[in-house]
Amino acid sequence: TSIRDLNLTKIDQYFNRYDMDFSSESIEEKTLLLKNTDILSEEHTVTVAGLLIFGINPQKYLRNAIISFAHFNGNAITSELIDKQNIESNLDYQIDMALSVIKNNLLNPSNINGTKRESKRFIYEDKVFRELLVNACVHRNYSIYGSSIRIFLFNDRIEFISPGRLPNTITIEKLKGGVSYAVNPVIVKFMENLRYIDKLGRGIPMVCKEAGKNNKEILFKELGEEFKVVLYL
Repeated sequence: TSIRDLNLTKIDQYFNRYDMDFSSESIEEKTLLLKNTDILSEEHTVTVAGLLIFGINPQKYLRNAIISFAHFNGNAITSELIDKQNIESNLDYQIDMALSVIKNNLLNPSNINGTKRESKRFIYEDKVFRELLVNACVHRNYSIYGSSIRIFLFNDRIEFISPGRLPNTITIEKLKGGVSYAVNPVIVKFMENLRYIDKLGRGIPMVCKEAGKNNKEILFKELGEEFKVVLYL
């Protein structure tokens, strides 16, 4: 890879947040800035984080850095398949698009009571799905080749499956309590600056709270070299 694989317009917009006019810099100054911010390596190749956040076509080099979505009409993976999509491009786009796909596939039957439409089914707020999507993208193990993030929507639950185990210092109980560890610190840095995470460890406790107050169940499981979150609907 090289600087030619980067979306310089997106990078310029990113640095504009910090009152830096990236587009007006010389190629030498641009290269130095990209190296100092871990978008380029010392060898002038693009870093994995650089590709995932600012790459023109990240999947050209990271073929499995995608989100695969499948919606089943039932509670098993053998049930009838209603919808299937592969979401590519940069991480921020993948998260936004995956959230839209989940919302479009969630059925929300309702009754008309007087002049009001009342939902017959509890639906989580967007922030719950967004948190689980961000975690899956930010903390997955990108060195595991041949496996993508998978989202399975069933009638009774939605599953988020991400390649990679929890770090040695983190347990599921610690995760629920808000203890976090950056598996991919450079990706975390960029996603924090893009306002997708706050790095305060509040996300998973929020998800657990939202599930609990609505009498829903959420499960965290390590399965081999994968991590699964099951959110019951």
